Amino acid sequence: MQQVKQLYVLYHEVRPGGSRYLYVVDRAQFEEQCRLFSELLADEACQLKPEITFDDGHVSNYEVALPLLQAYGLTARFFITAGWTGRKPGYMNWEELRKLHGSGQKIGAHGWSHALLTRCSPSELEMELARPRLILEDKLGTSITTMSLPGGRYNKRVIVACKAAGYTQIFTSEPQAVEKQARFLVGRLNIRGDATLKWLASVFEPNNHVLSNLERLYQLKSAAKTLLGDRLYQNLWAILNRKELQTEMGEATANEDSAHYQ
Repeated sequence: MQQVKQLYVLYHEVRPGGSRYLYVVDRAQFEEQCRLFSELLADEACQLKPEITFDDGHVSNYEVALPLLQAYGLTARFFITAGWTGRKPGYMNWEELRKLHGSGQKIGAHGWSHALLTRCSPSELEMELARPRLILEDKLGTSITTMSLPGGRYNKRVIVACKAAGYTQIFTSEPQAVEKQARFLVGRLNIRGDATLKWLASVFEPNNHVLSNLERLYQLKSAAKTLLGDRLYQNLWAILNRKELQTEMGEATANEDSAHYQ
């Protein structure tokens, strides 16, 4: 019998009406996807099971996504940029995060300031990894052992530092299915606002090549990052993903950190 695998999917923001910015998923679209995930999890014949994750800690995770997750009996893992919590407009405060955790959702760290870890000095790296874990544990009263890498960036030095900071599982941005047994590095499929329900369902179909094609595309993007350098690649990313310009305080991407690209 074929072994059941997991595919972790990655979200950032969920807004009613969506956005031109492709890291925002429309509320109605997210509800359709939640229904699909619920059906896949209930299907005993399904050999690829979805697992939901969110990065950053945007307030829409609490206000919009959480009620839909609860309606469909789903549990997600929320990776929180701890330095933004209760400080940055558009992101959850500690009371909202405690309620999110109290509802049965899982919490992990996403750095302190969303800095790209590969750019950090040894002291900065320690702050970006150890400080958020300790503060999240203190504020939430739970053990924090998982970490999502800002921008999906890592190298050997970052992995060693993550282990030293007490993390037992690290989540990347590489789209790949994983076996259900725990592993240290876990890939994820980023769900953008232009993803159709038909396309997402096809990812979970047996013997499809969608996921393997996405893995190859990711490798090409990784090569482009190396070739172009961070700054040029970041500018290109912003154009391709239609990142929003500075607008009013309530707009999430008006508060987006410059490191937020994959």
